[in-house]
Amino acid sequence: MRLTDGVEVLELPMRSFRGQSIIYPTLTWDDDTVVLEDAGFPGQLQQIREGMARAGVSFDRLNKVIITHQDIDHIGSLPDIIRESSHDVDVLCHEEEKPYIEGRRPLIKMDQERLSKIVGSLPEDQRQQMEALFANPPKASVTTVVADGEVLPYCGGITVIFTPGHTPGHICLYLNQNKILVSGDALVAADGELRGPNPQSAYDIDTALKSLKKLTQYDIKTVICYHGGVYRDNANKRLAELASAAH
Repeated sequence: MRLTDGVEVLELPMRSFRGQSIIYPTLTWDDDTVVLEDAGFPGQLQQIREGMARAGVSFDRLNKVIITHQDIDHIGSLPDIIRESSHDVDVLCHEEEKPYIEGRRPLIKMDQERLSKIVGSLPEDQRQQMEALFANPPKASVTTVVADGEVLPYCGGITVIFTPGHTPGHICLYLNQNKILVSGDALVAADGELRGPNPQSAYDIDTALKSLKKLTQYDIKTVICYHGGVYRDNANKRLAELASAAH
């Protein structure tokens, strides 16, 4: 889905323990840099390649991946992207997320209690598949850590917004030139509405709700939700409502 010149929302069908759904990574590019924001579920490299091709951007040009947070549906195909690239790919995330993405700490939501809840009702073959994935999640070296308020000099400027709660080091990304918010999992879109973070998947829902206030500091015309897709209906007003309700 083309939003504007240099901004494409990829639509990746995936099947997980929650059933069939679509996730929405963002692709941004200019003459020098191609940036993928989040990397899908394990096994989705081919879908990413095809989505980039539809956008008219060669996979061989991809040189940066920004990870909003450590969840497995955001880091899943990152190792494959790095392995299949013909050149070094710069991997960026917040410092809090780095040890999890690199595999030096177990993913924060992959404790045994959560795993049992997730796989308990699955058919045997799916249960074994999920347990194997949880036991050996994707991992990749992070080359660059980013900080709250930092403006990355790519694609007209990308501002990092530290929005902890869904995970300890969750970030959103504001595309300055286009007034687009790449929200990661800080927000979701459902039934045409923009909603706050999902309590069932948040590491710390109280902190996640408080983080919404930071988003009201930006002039946002469009929100890209990793779960739910694109929201354009007076985003500033809706974000103010969500932030007010959270306090």
